[in-house]
Amino acid sequence: MAQLARIPFSTAEYRDRLHETQRRMEDRDLDVLLVTDPANMFYLSGYDAYSFYVPQILIITPEQDQPLWVGREQDYTCATETTWLDPDNIVVYTDEYVDSDKHPMSFVADILAEQGLATRDIGVEMDAYYFSAHAYHELSRALPEATLHDVTKFVNHVRMIKSDAEVDCHRQAARISERAMQKGIDAIDVGVRQSDAAATVYEALLEGTETTGGDYPAIVPLMPSGEGTGSPHLTWTNETYKEGEPVILELAGVVNRYHSPLTRTIFLGEPPERVRTASQIIVDGLDAAIDAVEPGVTCETVEQAWRDEISGTIVEKESRIGYSTGIGYPPSWVEKTASIRPGDTTELQPNMVFHMIPGVWFDEYGIEISESLVVMEDGAEVLADVPRELIVK
Repeated sequence: MAQLARIPFSTAEYRDRLHETQRRMEDRDLDVLLVTDPANMFYLSGYDAYSFYVPQILIITPEQDQPLWVGREQDYTCATETTWLDPDNIVVYTDEYVDSDKHPMSFVADILAEQGLATRDIGVEMDAYYFSAHAYHELSRALPEATLHDVTKFVNHVRMIKSDAEVDCHRQAARISERAMQKGIDAIDVGVRQSDAAATVYEALLEGTETTGGDYPAIVPLMPSGEGTGSPHLTWTNETYKEGEPVILELAGVVNRYHSPLTRTIFLGEPPERVRTASQIIVDGLDAAIDAVEPGVTCETVEQAWRDEISGTIVEKESRIGYSTGIGYPPSWVEKTASIRPGDTTELQPNMVFHMIPGVWFDEYGIEISESLVVMEDGAEVLADVPRELIVK
């Protein structure tokens, strides 16, 4: 059973992840891979600390037995406590590189030069959240003879098919999602201050269950109410909930950085018939999409099942209805690989994990009812057990 742990997986599993990444590097003729995405860094090294606001880099070459972690000097013990790496594979830069004219990427360039890699083909996660334009500028300036390749999502694709141990983390995270969702539903009521309900949800997410504690989510609970439900990414205010308004609650339990997102819509009072009708259509469409999940089908085939089910109804949706998920650090739990939408021909395989969220937003209100699921040999395993319906209070 998954537990919160400093090093949650076996060294053998980390080595398997590294070897698969190295194999794909050779297929791409990459001599060096620089990993800056915290989720990818966690996946390959186990590094897990709230230090990604300063540059930290994982250096990988095809022949390495271990990656080389490069980070801030004061975070050295974070690396020794959370990674499977030997001390010699943990290298730090001094504080003179922090918030100064000296950039850590020049430090990385010096390391590559010392290893004879300054003129090689180097993969860089150009679109990673914490790899800035300044970082790219400094790296390219310090390595004028290197060829830099954009390898955004390179490791993300390695991560798509989870191990059984990773899936267990998702299952345990779902138990936390269930509990937090019920706590949230109980707390959201007429006259209750929105921030107080948010505090209840946060407490449940961090408290976890009897078998495992929770962790902070990559995305804060999204809790719009009233007309705000027509905007999908609002949080909460200090106003009180009112009779006759909908409230959306989107959250995710987290175990060892693996997320299990879950969304429900709550209506305070008797909902208008249009809201009931739209909610049922969304549930029916979600059911159809989940039923379409099985190994070998494509993402767009699953989306088509949703589209066929809602055709001719009051519900229309042009944006995707789901995406792959897994390890997450702020600002997102989205894996950024496969999406459940037209044109995505990714074939589903066992142990892929998706958040299926066919949210629909009208002018006056929005409705979101979602599920996280694991692709299994015989179909989809829905992770959380919460009634799939409009919640009426």
